[in-house]
Amino acid sequence: LLGTDGKTYSLKNFVDSDVLVIFFTCNHCPYVLSSDPLTAEIANRFKSQNVQFVGINSNSEKTKPLDSFDHMVERMQQNAFPWVYLRDDAQIAALKYGALRTPHFYVFNKERKLIYTGRAVDTPRDLSKVKTHDLEKALEEHLQGKPVSNPVTNPIGCNVKWEGKEE
Repeated sequence: LLGTDGKTYSLKNFVDSDVLVIFFTCNHCPYVLSSDPLTAEIANRFKSQNVQFVGINSNSEKTKPLDSFDHMVERMQQNAFPWVYLRDDAQIAALKYGALRTPHFYVFNKERKLIYTGRAVDTPRDLSKVKTHDLEKALEEHLQGKPVSNPVTNPIGCNVKWEGKEE
């Protein structure tokens, strides 16, 4: 997939990471926009423990023009997010992962076994009301050598915008 830095990426680019967090995101969804600062905080917090965050935008730009690659580049320039931001024009990654919403997180261990999927927090649109930090807890537990106590949560956000389908 093409990154906002102009490079093309595959999973091979991240083999050195002990933990890989792939999340489906976009440029327009209010759940994403509200929670991006927290996602960045989590990515920065765990970077020193060799956790790599990779954001993928699979939304149809025909449905949501703000989700175009050019707008992705612009968002990365404005925000300097601590993740690689990739464009999935063909929506193949979203289909293969089963992405439902933006944001939707997938955490893989060193062997690339899925150890967590779901949301980062229980109220991504209003961080002042957060009661559960599901993504952070999953990362903490795994990095402490414990099994993830709640490996699946319901992602909360906007539906993935599929090509040829109305909102």
